[in-house]
Amino acid sequence: MRILVTGAAGFIGSHYVRSLLADADAPRVTALDLLTYAGNRDNLPTSHPRMEFVRADVCDARALADVLPGHDAVVHFAAESHVDRSVADGSVFVRTNVVGTQTLLAAAVAAGVERVVHVSTDEVYGSLERGAAREDHPLAPNSPYAASKAGSDLIARAYWRTHGLDVSVTRCSNNYGPRQHPEKLIPRFVTALVSGGRVPLYGDGRNVREWLHVEDHCRAVHLVLTRGRAGGVYNVGGGDGLTNLEMTRRLLELCGADETAIERVPDRLGHDLRYCIDDTTIREELGYEPRVPFARGLRDTVAWYRDNPGWWKPLAA
Repeated sequence: MRILVTGAAGFIGSHYVRSLLADADAPRVTALDLLTYAGNRDNLPTSHPRMEFVRADVCDARALADVLPGHDAVVHFAAESHVDRSVADGSVFVRTNVVGTQTLLAAAVAAGVERVVHVSTDEVYGSLERGAAREDHPLAPNSPYAASKAGSDLIARAYWRTHGLDVSVTRCSNNYGPRQHPEKLIPRFVTALVSGGRVPLYGDGRNVREWLHVEDHCRAVHLVLTRGRAGGVYNVGGGDGLTNLEMTRRLLELCGADETAIERVPDRLGHDLRYCIDDTTIREELGYEPRVPFARGLRDTVAWYRDNPGWWKPLAA
């Protein structure tokens, strides 16, 4: 078996590739990434007998036509994912997330790829005042990023219905763990605090996010790849919901700082108040459950950034 992983040098994609390579019985992997600011070649092995690295754009139909033949499956992580950047300029998000997904799925159909997993986000459901979103909850994205991911989800559904492509969609809550770009909340705050700086907290900090360790997310994605339904959608949650202020306080404690390190900044445009997903489907259908306790995962993540300034300092500059 041979798997193409898009966005393979990014935070989540690289964890998934490394998890495949750690299994001696796992398939060969083609790691495809354009190496934009969020893709780091150092996230992957320099060389490995079961991995080939290809630098290419998921919007490049010719490149995909060259790469895809011979692959049995595709796991599609490649995406622009930072909400703040999408507020400033949504065009690249539409190009990569919507057009890129359509280009990839069309190339997969043409190459006869048997199986595709499209990785998405809980942000497509929008902000929930109460309760938890199941997979059939209406899509109500509020940021250009979330809207572009909702569009890519619908493109995936269309290729299943129209072309009979065996594609499933996963929608995860906020990921955390080592090697996440320092533009995201946890690494941004940790790297600031270990450098003696302050952390910018949007608004009153009441925005609620659910946190999922990247290792658990990658296990869930692989379960969906190997056992998920064609046309199926699977929410992947961590079960640990915190306000941004609560998260900030935990990071302050782990980094040995106090609340004087918090800098209150104006709230982000269109900032969703609360995300919450119901992941009963993947738990009952595929036997998924998170394995990384949040307290341990967060502690280990903080320690990783503290111990690896050579990785993140060039990115935070």
